[in-house]
Amino acid sequence: MSTHSVADTANTASTTAARPRVEHKYAPGAKRARRINTGLGVLAWVIGIVFCLPALWMLLTSFHSEADAATNPPSLAASLTLDGYRAFFGSDGGASPWPPLLNSLMASLFSTVLVLLLALPAAYALSIRRVRKWTDVMFFFLSTKMLPVVAGLLPIYLFAKNVGMLDNIWLLVILYTSMNLPIAVWMMQSFLADVPVSVIEAAQVDGARLPTVLARVVAPIAAPGIAATSLICFIFSWNELLFARVLTGVRAETAPVYLMSVVTSQGLFLAQLCAASVIVSLPVLAAGFAAQDKLVQGLSLGAVK
Repeated sequence: MSTHSVADTANTASTTAARPRVEHKYAPGAKRARRINTGLGVLAWVIGIVFCLPALWMLLTSFHSEADAATNPPSLAASLTLDGYRAFFGSDGGASPWPPLLNSLMASLFSTVLVLLLALPAAYALSIRRVRKWTDVMFFFLSTKMLPVVAGLLPIYLFAKNVGMLDNIWLLVILYTSMNLPIAVWMMQSFLADVPVSVIEAAQVDGARLPTVLARVVAPIAAPGIAATSLICFIFSWNELLFARVLTGVRAETAPVYLMSVVTSQGLFLAQLCAASVIVSLPVLAAGFAAQDKLVQGLSLGAVK
């Protein structure tokens, strides 16, 4: 055998050994991987359906009459009706739900806008143009959420009473802003940390001042994170009950407080309560569906460095 033949044989053997083994799609390992992926997908669907069952049951019960809603065990084949929604909207002479719904919408929107206006510069200073001891500042923001809400309820009530702001929607706007601001700063700090500093420096070289940089450079790049932060702040404000229950009366009553009025001393009107819960939940669900792509994209920002 010639020297060239031995060298060619050795090269062929080494190439074959170095070539990665391609697994056939019908190989036992590939079938097992497909079965595992299918099982995980089915499990995810089952868990999602289980989590959605209470909301779906509430939606179904809202279309039942009070007699059918109170049956035990409940009847799935009961006739459907809109009596619960008619009662909620005051067709039987009850109180109108529109003022509480508008109060909740006003308090949630205004507080969310204020949170974004305050959190964006703060997050910019803590992530891009970091101040001294910025980690201590972040810990201070986090420590404000460690105080139980009940512990601050009495001082806030006495303050609101002395300044004449009880049953005032603007008091809730201020409270919701202060409650959501630490979370917003924490979230946006991680989002803004991914903004390229070179882009900001280029804008500053062109003569852009800080408001212009924040509005035209930082905000568009961090738009998914800002959308996720605003949605979470809106949900927290919309669902808040304790402060709204204690600090409001008639004029500034919010939707969660109005929802409690369905449970009266005369009994529990289950169908009407479910109808009211569906209506009160719709704004949050609509906002979530409208911004779900931004929410997922924003919450994933900064997860992998």
